[in-house]
Amino acid sequence: MTELIPLLGCIFISFVIGSNDASNALSICIGSNVVKFNKAVVIFGFFVFLGMIAQGEKVMKTVGKDLLEVNISILGVSLIVSALLIAFSNWKKLPLSSHQVIVGSLAGSGCATDIAVNMSSLGKIVFSWIISPAGAFIFALALYKIMEKTLSKLPLFRLEVILRILLVSSGILVAYNTGANELATVLGGPLYAGLITTKQASLVGPLLVFLGAVLLSSRVIETVGKGITVLDPFSGFAAQFGAATSVLVFTSLGMPISTTYCIIGGIVGVGVLKGMGTVRFELIKKMLISWVLTPLSAFALCFALSKALQHLPKLSTWM
Repeated sequence: MTELIPLLGCIFISFVIGSNDASNALSICIGSNVVKFNKAVVIFGFFVFLGMIAQGEKVMKTVGKDLLEVNISILGVSLIVSALLIAFSNWKKLPLSSHQVIVGSLAGSGCATDIAVNMSSLGKIVFSWIISPAGAFIFALALYKIMEKTLSKLPLFRLEVILRILLVSSGILVAYNTGANELATVLGGPLYAGLITTKQASLVGPLLVFLGAVLLSSRVIETVGKGITVLDPFSGFAAQFGAATSVLVFTSLGMPISTTYCIIGGIVGVGVLKGMGTVRFELIKKMLISWVLTPLSAFALCFALSKALQHLPKLSTWM
């Protein structure tokens, strides 16, 4: 019966991840008017599934085993708190890193219950959070410069057709990374705690993410796709492909990084080249504050909740 708590958290957060992280793959395509929402979410769902089964294993191991030895009580508190924080962020129309929430929650619960947290693994993860958006910024900036010297010389109609194809392709790569990295972060704990099998993770997880994308993703898509800077297919592709490249590099290393913040890094890189006046720095400032407060808040909430649960006699049997 106690296993239901982390499983419910896992189900909920997988669903909410679709609502939040679908924006990473869909927002630029939709914001640039390249593809309609309904068609985009179908493409998204398929490639989330493909990414999960093809390359999700390394990130699941990092989160579910290397960071700390998870158990049912840690997972129960961490996944429920993570899901609620992500859902709240989605409601407020602010993109949030599911990785930061989950890693912060796991570390907080582990410290509260005297489970050793591998500080070396945690340090590598935090370092990856810092470097990956900067990498996306640089990749996007460089790609935009290259495209200006090559593709921009093509006839307008031909250029538009090529850019639309490239933009959808980069969205597909981001969706793939969502399965291989974002979803794998959620499922790593339950997998290594023995609550689910690899087959169940590969089938049920992507389905829940897809449902979340269909039902709840439109609010964050609006913020990322149109709220930071004005995007066209040309700049949209440079931003999205730069971000996707950065995420793919870190996924191959088994690092759970934020696709959300890589996308934002790519968009800012393009916006800077288009002119500093085109970037809405007030929104960027709010996102940076969220980037710092998110893991700290998740850590503090889970630490406090886990400590409180330890002192409740009726619940001490599952702690």
